[in-house]
Amino acid sequence: MRAILDDRQRAHDPKHFMANGARLANPEQPRRIEVLKAGAEAAGCRFEAPQDHGLGPIAALHSAEYLVFLQTIHERWSRIEGASDEVIPNIHPDRRTASYPRSAVGQAGFHQADTSCPIAAGTWQAAYWSAQSAIEGADLLSSGEQAAYVLSRPPGHHAFADLAGGFCFLNNSGIAAERLLRAGKRPAILDVDVHHGNGTQGIFYERADVLTVSLHADPERFYPFFWGHGAERGEGAGRGCNLNLPLARGTGDDDYLNTLRTAFEHIRAFGTDVLIVALGLDAYEKDPLKGLAVTTPGFNRIGSAIAKLGLPTLLVQEGGYLSDELGQNLTSFLRGFQDA
Repeated sequence: MRAILDDRQRAHDPKHFMANGARLANPEQPRRIEVLKAGAEAAGCRFEAPQDHGLGPIAALHSAEYLVFLQTIHERWSRIEGASDEVIPNIHPDRRTASYPRSAVGQAGFHQADTSCPIAAGTWQAAYWSAQSAIEGADLLSSGEQAAYVLSRPPGHHAFADLAGGFCFLNNSGIAAERLLRAGKRPAILDVDVHHGNGTQGIFYERADVLTVSLHADPERFYPFFWGHGAERGEGAGRGCNLNLPLARGTGDDDYLNTLRTAFEHIRAFGTDVLIVALGLDAYEKDPLKGLAVTTPGFNRIGSAIAKLGLPTLLVQEGGYLSDELGQNLTSFLRGFQDA
């Protein structure tokens, strides 16, 4: 399988994030690239670098205001006397229609949903090349490839059109879907990360041209809390084009695969002709962020089940954090996908 990776993604090296009021070491580390790359190569992937497709495909999904913010905020933040090394917001508006401040502190609150998306000197460069990798993968499918794996890091599925969150800055899977849509395809996004893809849902929630489906730990007591519930079906033209399948904490392989069948029914009924899989591996039973209990052999079964849909498929890396088995889980998924 062809695979895409740009080493400039290593430039994002976050040191901290805040959870439960505590400042913690950030688990979204550059070393994830080495572990995931080795796991993909063990499954036979051949990596190549993406071309630079420019800002156009990114701006097709993200607002210009937000892209200016991402490119400039760290430099502006660093001029604040006594400011932290990383941009972490301390105030948020109560609504998206609130006034847009000129202050770096105010804009950080407007464009960062939480304290899990710190921005440092290399964040924009890494996020840009993470997105370019997804665009390259989309173009491979448009040119006739049946499958490709994109090692996108930082991940993307918590990023809205003008809002970072949950380690994510640019919505790589959404950017790929938009690219494929403009190439005449009818894409669906299947998100198998342990966390709901709230940014992806938000971007496409009122649209009927991209189906969004997410299996994830029930958000009643799990990040992102406010999105991902079963009643969220889309609005306006998009009603019925969003499907959330929340799972009880600790759900294992068999129940996960049974739920996946429901996702497949909707993907087929949508008339999907190309599939983007937001490939989170953090549903693993020993992942540091602990939500579900998928095993390493379970990832093989999930990969096999997705492949049997028979659709051209772009696999875009989302979560999956450093554990002894992270690379093995990717190998297991990719082998299951390719063997089917």
